[in-house]
Amino acid sequence: MSTPVPSAELGAFLRAHRELLKPADVGLGSTARRRTPGLRREEVASLSGVGLAWYTWLEQGRVTASRQVLGAVARALRLDAAGLRHAMRLAGYHEPVAVADEGRDRLATAVQPVLDSWPASPAVLLDRYFDLLGWNAAWSALWGSPETVPADRRNLMWLMVADARLRSVLTDWEPLAMNVFQHFRAQAGTALAHSRTSEVYRRLEEDAPELRHWWGCHSVAELTARKVTVEPAGTDRIELTLSSFHPVDDPSALVLLFTPATETDRSLMTGLSRRPLRSVAASR
Repeated sequence: MSTPVPSAELGAFLRAHRELLKPADVGLGSTARRRTPGLRREEVASLSGVGLAWYTWLEQGRVTASRQVLGAVARALRLDAAGLRHAMRLAGYHEPVAVADEGRDRLATAVQPVLDSWPASPAVLLDRYFDLLGWNAAWSALWGSPETVPADRRNLMWLMVADARLRSVLTDWEPLAMNVFQHFRAQAGTALAHSRTSEVYRRLEEDAPELRHWWGCHSVAELTARKVTVEPAGTDRIELTLSSFHPVDDPSALVLLFTPATETDRSLMTGLSRRPLRSVAASR
């Protein structure tokens, strides 16, 4: 059974959403000029049916909340389904049991044949920190081999913003890259406070400081299925469909699969995958 835990990350998440709301968003009339943006804590407390002192402590990460009370707070803050799920995970509810670090190799070994079964569809296995545990030949042919990236930067968030080849190949990369960060927060739960997450954010700060607002943001969203356009050097534009799923052995891990949209796209990806793999150094 899930046990609620005090969470500074939960408090920061709730506070960020409170500051985004206007009184009119929750049916409150305009009042005198406000010194700070968004709703006041007492307004959220009143809408949620809780005491002001308790809600203040919740934002400060000093108390826990039951599912029912956290649900009431989420409704007061107008959180969507992804936001509610994220809040519940930060509080300790519905947190998937992750494979221990020593079990990552076993997971990668078990999933690798699945990745390899898609010779024309780039695919990658991510752990709960979005570190790359496995990938197939089509992924390396399209984005470059992850083996050329230093181990401490072999992370999907880092690749999306700091890897020159990925950004040059992926048309309109920003919406997908931003969604990757949002989905990481939506599913990470207590992994947000882990030292590995802190290390990834430090590497991002070193290599892409101009985008620090992406990993400093508290917004969350699902990584939904979408069409992705890529333009690899030496071949025509290719349309791919992104989908994702969780391995049964570790629900906190994630497999991303980019499937060619048409037979023409499949033929182009097959040709790309058959080329000799060029060594691509990571952008620093």
